[in-house]
Amino acid sequence: MNRFHCCATCRWYEVRKTKGKKATYHCIRLGYETHPKYQFNCWDPKEKVRKRMEQEGD
Repeated sequence: MNRFHCCATCRWYEVRKTKGKKATYHCIRLGYETHPKYQFNCWDPKEKVRKRMEQEGD
């Protein structure tokens, strides 16, 4: 794996903020709560992450 591989850099990652509560992190593809540092095989990097990986040669 490369250093970019984590939920927070995936296109399926979503932060949900509700009034008066802490933010929660969700994978909209898998449909459940996740954590920014978790890693899954379905990882699909966001476009800006993909470009950064290409620039660095990963």
